[in-house]
Amino acid sequence: MKIHIIGCSGTGKTFFAKKLSEKYNIPHYDLDDIYWDNSSQEYGIKTSVEKRDKLLQKILEKNNWIIEGIYYKWLEQSFKNANIIYILDLPKYIYKFRIIKRFIKRKLKLETGKKETLKSLLDLLRWTDKFKNENMKEIIKIIERYKEKVYFIKNKNDLQKILQ
Repeated sequence: MKIHIIGCSGTGKTFFAKKLSEKYNIPHYDLDDIYWDNSSQEYGIKTSVEKRDKLLQKILEKNNWIIEGIYYKWLEQSFKNANIIYILDLPKYIYKFRIIKRFIKRKLKLETGKKETLKSLLDLLRWTDKFKNENMKEIIKIIERYKEKVYFIKNKNDLQKILQ
């Protein structure tokens, strides 16, 4: 089984991917881990395109995978190979609340994560508006050719039905 999950920051992609990974006993990959250079001590350093593409190809060669992330422009092969594509399309107030909550938890050291600043939080919140208003339209156009395997998740009930 090959599953691609895409959606804005804070929509629950990682949570959903982990739950599906447990349910089907297949590996889950967060695209942030190949897009961003996690060996860098600085926030926001990208992995080279060549290295990123090689890491993605290694994942796609596996028999089973769950890939999740916000990215789409360099993932045509993933969309093509996926058996199912889930688009998490939740209301703005939900994912913005979750992003702020995650930031606070990380600042209080209740959750691990990248070293974020108040500026990076505000930038992310502004970026989510662009993603929802512009990028999501592009994503829908790109995956139009795969519409028979695309499922939109618009609320918690949609998610629960899939996880049952």
